This record gives sequence, structure tokens and C-alpha cells, in this order.
Amino acid sequence: MRPTFEVPERRVRVEVDGQPRWGRRDGDRIVLDDGTELAEADALYLAPVEPTKIFAVHLTYRSRIEEYAARTPPEPSYFVKPPTTLNGHRRPVWMAKGTRFLNYEGELAVVVGKRMKGVPLEQALDHVAGYTCANDVGMHDFRHADRGAMLRVKGQDGFLPLGPGLVEDFDPTDFHIRTILNGEVVQEAHASDLLFGVAYQLADVSRLITLEPGDVVLTGTPANSRPMEPGDTVEVEIEGIGRLTNTVEEWDVDLSGPGEQPETSAQTLHVALAIPEDEAERMVDERSAR
Repeated sequence: MRPTFEVPERRVRVEVDGQPRWGRRDGDRIVLDDGTELAEADALYLAPVEPTKIFAVHLTYRSRIEEYAARTPPEPSYFVKPPTTLNGHRRPVWMAKGTRFLNYEGELAVVVGKRMKGVPLEQALDHVAGYTCANDVGMHDFRHADRGAMLRVKGQDGFLPLGPGLVEDFDPTDFHIRTILNGEVVQEAHASDLLFGVAYQLADVSRLITLEPGDVVLTGTPANSRPMEPGDTVEVEIEGIGRLTNTVEEWDVDLSGPGEQPETSAQTLHVALAIPEDEAERMVDERSAR
């Protein structure tokens, strides 16, 4: 049953006996909606959303645009992630054996609370149920294959950890976000670095696409997205929301078969490592000539 999205201060969604249950975080306990209590340390977190759609924006932080020496976009552009990308706090992110470029992207995720269609900019935030931390994971070994669609890069199962909880009382115009890899801060930004703010993105998307309660909009990542490796711990922390934690685990899967195969293209190196495009092309050409 889909919740009404009148969000308490800290709304969480956990797995109990194989079933999703909603509740709230209360110190070291989680109190489920039926009054049952669980120890927070033992909780099996799920993404605190039940969306029909998930949208993600391309370049929107100035620091990332500068890092890539990219042209400043006049307006935001978006791609779609399927609901099967959803993952939870303290859950593993699977990295297919033999791949090399599985990148973290710390982001603020916005969850819609009321249906949005053609909502004016000044009313957009009134339609939000809450906010949570996100890691928009991407496997850039498939960068050559997507031709801009991001389906293989960003659409794989479990490639969107969200959590740990959903927070209503939050100012999306004034927040700090950090990504932490194995204890080291690797991404850091303030909301003022956003070229297109949260309300703008919501109003923009809802002009053409109806956003339903529970739908998610990922609002972009700052500079310094880089690859992870099996064994890494990656955390996304947003002041006022909390810290989302996941570990990377190797997945012994056979990716052969029909369709594009992973490869290290110039676009892979450019996006995954922020190497200038001409240098990335030279590196690939040199490797091919060996």
C-alpha cells in the first residue's frame, strides 16, 4: 500500500520478514507504523520511496561543468532511471567482474508528495514530500554503448542507493553535500553551486511529464566523481538529512551475449576520470596501436 506522504521528521522504509514496512527513526530504534520496534543497528533498510518514475539531471553543478571544461548548458537536460535501480542504506552495490569504471555520484534526491503537472516555479517546493541522500552510481565501461541514453551506464539493478531516511523539514536552497570514500572526502559542495535549483528542476520536468506522489528527481552531482572498487565504502552525507552508506562488492556475472560489451572508450576516460577529451582519445588510440 502506497503511503500518503505526510512525512514525519525521519521517515524510513525497512524490510521485515521479506516485506517492505514504513516507520520512523527514533534514536537507536525504528518504530514501525503498527507500533512494532526494531533495533536500528539490525535494520535492513530499503530506499525510502515507492516511485513510478525516477528522473536525473545531467550537468547542473558549476564545479562539475568547470571540471569537464564543458559548455554551460542554457537549460537542464535529464535522463530516466528505472525503479529497479533502487537500493537501500547499508546495502551492497554490485560491480560486475572485469569492469573498471563504476563511479559514485553523491546527490540530493527530491521525493514528490503531490501530483505535479505544469506547476509554477514559485509553487514547486509545496509539492515535495521530502528529501534524502542519493548515490547515482554509473558504470562507464558502457559509456560508448548508450549514445546519450544512460540506460546501461546508470540503469542497472541497484545503481541508486537512497536513504537512510526521508526528511521533510529541509531547505533545498541552503545545504552542504559531501561524498566520502573509505573515510576521505572526495566530493563537497553547497547548494549555491547549483546552476539550476531544485524548484527549477521540478517545475521544468512537470511542464511536460506528470510527477506522481513518490516519484524521485535527482538534482545533480558536484565535481570529482571517480571510480570505486570492490571493498570500498562510499557514503553520501547531507547536513539535515543524514549519511547514506554502501559497500561495493564484486559480482561474478557473465556479461557476454547479445548487445554491447564493456570497453574503455575515450568517452569512458573523459567522463569517469575527468580526462580532457583530446587526451582521452590519444590514450585510446595509443592503446589500440599496441
